[in-house]
Amino acid sequence: MTDSIIKTLGAGSGIDTTNLISQLVAIERAPTEERLDRREARLEAQISGYGLLKSSLDGLKGSLTALSGSDLFNARTVAVPNSDVITANAVQTGAQTGTYQIEVLEVASAQSLVMASQSERDTALGKSGELTIRFGEWSYDINDEPETFAINDQRAALSIDIETTDSLDAIAAKINAEDAGVQASVLKVESSYQLMLTSPSGKSNALEITGDDASLDDLGFSAGAVGAGVTETQQAQDAQIKVNGLAVSRESNDIDDVIQGFDFTLNKASPGETVSFSITSDKSLAEQAVRDFVTAYNSYHETAENLVGYSRDENNDLVRGDLAGDSSARTLISRLREMIGAAVPGVGSGFSALTNIGIRTELDGSLSISEDEFSSAIDENFGLVEHLFASNTSSANSAVSVNMGSYAGAATGGTYEVEITQDPTQGAIQGNAITASFATPLDTSSGDYSFKIQVNGVESALIQLTGTYATPDELRADLQALINGDENLKAGFAEVDVAYDAGSNSFSFVSREYGSVSEVSFSQASGDMATLGVETALTGTAGMDVAGKVEGVEGFGTGDLLLPDIDSPIYGLNLSVGSGASAQGAFEINFSRGFAGELSRLIDGFLSSSGTVKMREDSIQSQLDDLDEDRAELDRRMEAYQERLVIQYTAMERIVSSFQTTGGQLEGLVDRLPYTAKG
Repeated sequence: MTDSIIKTLGAGSGIDTTNLISQLVAIERAPTEERLDRREARLEAQISGYGLLKSSLDGLKGSLTALSGSDLFNARTVAVPNSDVITANAVQTGAQTGTYQIEVLEVASAQSLVMASQSERDTALGKSGELTIRFGEWSYDINDEPETFAINDQRAALSIDIETTDSLDAIAAKINAEDAGVQASVLKVESSYQLMLTSPSGKSNALEITGDDASLDDLGFSAGAVGAGVTETQQAQDAQIKVNGLAVSRESNDIDDVIQGFDFTLNKASPGETVSFSITSDKSLAEQAVRDFVTAYNSYHETAENLVGYSRDENNDLVRGDLAGDSSARTLISRLREMIGAAVPGVGSGFSALTNIGIRTELDGSLSISEDEFSSAIDENFGLVEHLFASNTSSANSAVSVNMGSYAGAATGGTYEVEITQDPTQGAIQGNAITASFATPLDTSSGDYSFKIQVNGVESALIQLTGTYATPDELRADLQALINGDENLKAGFAEVDVAYDAGSNSFSFVSREYGSVSEVSFSQASGDMATLGVETALTGTAGMDVAGKVEGVEGFGTGDLLLPDIDSPIYGLNLSVGSGASAQGAFEINFSRGFAGELSRLIDGFLSSSGTVKMREDSIQSQLDDLDEDRAELDRRMEAYQERLVIQYTAMERIVSSFQTTGGQLEGLVDRLPYTAKG
């Protein structure tokens, strides 16, 4: 209303009704609006308060990350002098401590084979057939020429299909595509090209190459065809070192399994020269991490107490916390405080609470460190400090190990009774007695020694024996290498171990998989294979899944893993079970998430999508949303109230205007009346 009602009517009471109505509406609105403003400010302060609480909880959890694992407590330091003999690459957590002297007698080398020269590298060679590359160890005659080959049954043989259109480059690409450690390259030597094959380093990783077609003869390198078309330019050799006087050999110059946790590289042989160094425990990292946790907790505690209680501002005035009176926040803080002082589930004997290592809770709720007790715990009982903070598992059964699965976050720490009632087994098949003679080396290339084997439901391609074997064990090694090198079986992750039993003079084929899916059978076998004891009529034995009970409740066995019942307090853990576990009877396993893990788990629960903090934030936001509707309703009510006042004051002005008009008409009326008397 920009014009007064009086002006609109051209007359009236002379009151500024527009301003009056605005003031009356403002007076009517003020109490409700003030109440809504106060509530909005309080709710927004609570949202801000929960934001601060979340931030402080995140900081506290961050200080627990390193403490929850064992790596921090197994930190190591090593100081290796500058040397061109060895290079120290890394020292891992948990490395074996001690003082060591290393002497390098020989460095490892890889065998190199060079094929006959070709005029072009990308021209078809016209060769076809299957090229088989086996790994093993060559022995040499007095002239240092390759003489006999012993197959390495731990490395699968390679089968390379050669086509008439293949060039040197194409053959090299096919070999490299196997990604088996054999490096193939085409080198230009003067005006011609040669194919070079380099084996993985190590004496037992040298190469034997055979082909099933005469066109491949000049690519072969075997006991009967050494030097025919391939030249050995470098022999395979193991690294030879002495560690504190103990002779050790390894296939590679990169060594990480001699001194546990210490990775180093041999650069050159230097007999008579020793490199000395020490590996020591580094406790300082764990000690500082514990101190950082105490600092982080005290920072969180100060923030939390200010939020739910009262504090003093810079003017020393009492300030009420934004979450004072919020029962959810108080419950959260109380639960966390309880865990700080409680024993850690599953730790058992030793240090089971912070107070055991000198960390105390003060009267105001903050933490303090008793330096003497803390230093004593670090120096004298460092292993117990690790068990207090970090997660750990143990088993009283030597054939059973306890593992943390993807749902381990739901497991409850403690000690539990387990009984294994069925050991896991592997599928296997036993061959018949061998009738073939090894009085002279058995030459399988003169007959048809072929078969197909099914392992764990995966059938191999046709496997053909073409070698010459002086003993059944040589044949056993080649059978294992050829079977595990089959492309079908490799694609299905199916492998076997082949064993020879001299007593029964027979081979056995055992799947490397455990459980009911583990089985071995022969789907095809030539007549000559029967002389080796292999026939399709052989009947194998399927593997069995592990079976057992946890706390008296039957678990779920799959292969060699036993899973606790889904309602078990340790569901989320799993047990790896080996042979002989059932013979040890009932036993106990222990699981502890450690103090850091338990506290992190509690904080994660508070901050999760269904946790206390998120629920309260959603509730507060919902109340803020309701305030918007309350304000809209207030606006609607005030508009109606203003319209009612306008109607009422408009009516009043009309009445006043009517009175004024009537008054004007009565003016001079007496003077116009006739005189009835004279003075």
